[in-house]
Amino acid sequence: MNTVWIKICGMTTPEAVQAALDAQVDAIGFVFAESKRQVTPQRAAELARPARGRARCIAVTKHPTQHAVDEMLAVFKPDSFQSDWQDLQTLCLPSELDVIPVLRAGQGEPSPLPSRILFEGPVSGTGLQTDWLAARSLARRVELILAGGLSPANVAAAIAQVQPFGVDVSSGVEQSPGLKSPEKIASFVANVRAAARTLDRSDRAPPRTQEKVS
Repeated sequence: MNTVWIKICGMTTPEAVQAALDAQVDAIGFVFAESKRQVTPQRAAELARPARGRARCIAVTKHPTQHAVDEMLAVFKPDSFQSDWQDLQTLCLPSELDVIPVLRAGQGEPSPLPSRILFEGPVSGTGLQTDWLAARSLARRVELILAGGLSPANVAAAIAQVQPFGVDVSSGVEQSPGLKSPEKIASFVANVRAAARTLDRSDRAPPRTQEKVS
């Protein structure tokens, strides 16, 4: 049976974490960039405690300083580290740390392309839909996690059009900016799984597996 990897990003409350765990998502994200969803490494570590071993806990950053990265690695201890692909060229990260490069719509492609990327709109957390046509083209070449403007209402259409490896949602499952809705999380995940059951990947190249993320 086809499956789609699911990440709920921007965790700020224990209730949001529990809703994601109840829905059995693959990963949850904690935002360290400036945002309504920004948390400290200490708060992220506290929120992530019940998720350890049940969902991957991902540090989500954008243009962080090395000092900030060192603190989040030491205190939060993420399973994966997500940042714009340009950031990953200059930051000093442990070789064993799983990384998720972010490629934004309208930017040039890195060469060579990483085997897995998160494809996002120009600005994260805005609820604006990214370029699905560009995402579909990339998804034929790499394992692509689709983000940007997804919601329970449109995620099935996104999966049908883009045929991604995974999906990532934040503002689309919120009841107010920065505050997740357990009901919307449940609805989003249910809609992803329903769409995955009908997804035909026969025209795609076989995915390249990275055990640390999946």
